[in-house]
Amino acid sequence: MAISNLKEDAGIIICGHGSRAKIAEQEFSLLAKGLRERFPDLKVEYGFLEYSAPNIHMALDRLVEQGVKNIYAVPGMLFAATHAQNDIPSVLTTYMEKHPGLTIEYGKELGLHDEMINAFQARVLEAMGLSEIPPTGDLYDTMLVVVGRGTSVTEANAEACKLTRIVCENLGFGWSETVYSGVTFPSVGRGLEMAVKLGYKKIVVAPYFLFGGKLIDRIYAYVDKVATENPDISFLKADYLRDQSHVINTFVERINQTIAGPAPILSLMEDFKQRLARGEVDVHHHHAEYQPDAEHDHSHSYDHDHNHGHSHSHTHDHDHSHSIGHSNDHGHHHAPYKHIGHPNGPRTMINENVCCCFMGQFPQHIIDEEKASKPELPGTPSCKKN
Repeated sequence: MAISNLKEDAGIIICGHGSRAKIAEQEFSLLAKGLRERFPDLKVEYGFLEYSAPNIHMALDRLVEQGVKNIYAVPGMLFAATHAQNDIPSVLTTYMEKHPGLTIEYGKELGLHDEMINAFQARVLEAMGLSEIPPTGDLYDTMLVVVGRGTSVTEANAEACKLTRIVCENLGFGWSETVYSGVTFPSVGRGLEMAVKLGYKKIVVAPYFLFGGKLIDRIYAYVDKVATENPDISFLKADYLRDQSHVINTFVERINQTIAGPAPILSLMEDFKQRLARGEVDVHHHHAEYQPDAEHDHSHSYDHDHNHGHSHSHTHDHDHSHSIGHSNDHGHHHAPYKHIGHPNGPRTMINENVCCCFMGQFPQHIIDEEKASKPELPGTPSCKKN
């Protein structure tokens, strides 16, 4: 069963924290409005833990008054901190105990669902006047600073850092940092003060927040202050998420997951088999598969090819030197990496025994530039067969 074919006695509630800022309350209500627009026959309400009206009890009352006996609740929160983990389910449990015959299923926070990442990336791109991801390398001169809410729950703070890394690599920034608006460190002000010391002349500051309010105002005020103190740096402020279509998509997914119930936990093998069946992975021989070589025959004639597109001498433990050609086998390979030429990435390790399988991805001009900048280091990376 899914949201599109729920029975008459089913309803949805989106649970928020609440805010003293009227704009946050108003923008939160747009989530329920967005769901109603997609599913006109769906009974949808929203409620808050504190500060704002309606509270969660009031929203549940509205559903019960409409004849709802099965309620699917989802937290309207980005990460699973204390409110999503304890406070909301406590309210829901208490209400259900007072209403015999009523069932309430509680779902998952928005988290780092692909749609949420898409929503955030869209805001970052908008801040730079872009509608799509630019060519690789275009943003190497630009820094991304992601602002998370910040909580006392370490795992939730870590999720904000994970988001930063994903977006930094997806869009191709030169550098990225995560700062927080409260509770944990680094704070927005201190984080921005440290960011300007890295030398980037363009910095995008993007708050990972659903709604506006005093915290958003404070974040933008910090940016303005640091920008005034550093007029040689261009600061761009990204908008927060609001009721963007990607966000509504995520709520639909979370509701459907709540209706379907807990998904089975797949073993790594079963997960691999399912991805293989969907065509998402290829089967390779890897370096963990020992290939015995008679009389130390280092011909590397394995059952498949790994092309490296480069040529240089190569030594094994038995001192059998030979040349690496365009179709030499090492029993393993590195998937192509679009940021291989990033100024702060793998290119900085050229001349430092980088695996030749990785070396094959570098354009020759990058190899030449790095060797010229570090002439005192050995110039021949090696590839060892295990």
